[in-house]
Amino acid sequence: MGIAGVGVGNEEGRSARKRRLIMEAATTLFLRNGYQGTSMDEVAALAAVSKQTVYKNFTDKEGLFSEIIMSVATTVDAFIKLIGDKLHNTENLAQDLPVLARQYLHSVMRPQVLQMRRLLVGEAARFPELARTYYERAPERVLTALAPELKHLDERGLLRVPDPPLAAKHFAFLVLGVALDKSMFFGDTPAFTDEELDHLADEGVRVFLAAYGV
Repeated sequence: MGIAGVGVGNEEGRSARKRRLIMEAATTLFLRNGYQGTSMDEVAALAAVSKQTVYKNFTDKEGLFSEIIMSVATTVDAFIKLIGDKLHNTENLAQDLPVLARQYLHSVMRPQVLQMRRLLVGEAARFPELARTYYERAPERVLTALAPELKHLDERGLLRVPDPPLAAKHFAFLVLGVALDKSMFFGDTPAFTDEELDHLADEGVRVFLAAYGV
């Protein structure tokens, strides 16, 4: 029984590895050639697996594309936890808010996140439900997590926030707007250095506090 169990475990490990290789290959091809310019045959070849293995793991190209896009959406989980960690019991908002803003901007500006965002925006007409779901599970989740923390800061007398959901949107646009807008047009060439991103995040916080600070 122990030997059989090891065999099952190894098989599960091989299956997970093949699935990961397929997703990595498909990501490379989608980003290089676009959705229309990528075939399942090419994915199988780049992943060094059979076409049958690709279809065993993913029903079709649309399903594969959707899973890759939604895997990027899960990258916001760590940042959402950071929102509560930094803001809920802060004793130094002027110090903690810039730290949060810098992390926010750097996480959104990661090359793969930007690449996937461009790809999804370009395919939004073809996949409207996927685009909507991605927005709800990534950008909107951040705003939804940020709003009650801003309300809590208002209740503690650290901010004046009459409309927390709107304030969360203002924070996001002040921190992300300049860098994200420009970077959407720059392909794989970085539009900003890390130092420039930190400066933009800090200035976004400065303007936010000028509007909402006490």
